[in-house]
Amino acid sequence: MGSAQMITRFGDNTAGLSKEALAELNRVYRPLSFEERISRVYQDFAPEKIMVTSSFAATSAYFLHIISSIRPEQPVHFIDTGYHFEKTLEYKDYLIERFGLTVIDVKPDPDHHQVSLDNQMWQTDPDLCCQVNKVNPLEEAKENYDLWISSLMGWQTEHRAGLEVFEERRGMIKFNPMIDVTKEQRDTYIAEHDLPFHPLVAEGYDSIGCSHCTFKGEGRDGRWKGKSKTECGIHL
Repeated sequence: MGSAQMITRFGDNTAGLSKEALAELNRVYRPLSFEERISRVYQDFAPEKIMVTSSFAATSAYFLHIISSIRPEQPVHFIDTGYHFEKTLEYKDYLIERFGLTVIDVKPDPDHHQVSLDNQMWQTDPDLCCQVNKVNPLEEAKENYDLWISSLMGWQTEHRAGLEVFEERRGMIKFNPMIDVTKEQRDTYIAEHDLPFHPLVAEGYDSIGCSHCTFKGEGRDGRWKGKSKTECGIHL
């Protein structure tokens, strides 16, 4: 089967992609640039079945600028854990207005969130805190989609460095179009298009998540400081 036949419009059959089809997707997309990958994926997959998530953190302006320029009507899912920095929410509002984004807030179950708050779960069991406030809400939101576009980049963590452009995760296709984008390429694009970094970047925060678990530091050093944890779980 030729690549055009294999890739064109997977529609509702993405959950059943074979390893061979996944390998073919990676072969075809790997030589493309980030922008070219985004443009092509909307031709090869049903646009209404594509999910985009953003944490509105350090890299988000770069990611969302390209997404919104290629498909302005693409909804963006934001996991609102209830623990974000106020500056993250302000940055989110700014990018929504600047790029004309449609953002869907994905929130945890109110009772489960309250339990995490009452028990200060970010200290007592950070993995469970992430499960309750991030992973579970996103899992529910993903049920209506076939393909998930993330903004992961390989230089961010050792785990991410080993990821492919396409992979299968929990019954759906995960698309990592930025996985081989370098930090220098990201920064150059942001400078050329006069895009703003998250305001906390200037204060020494390289990676920005929930306020309880984010500290100043390079790369992921400022996340879950003093713990072996480097991922919240939604990308594992």
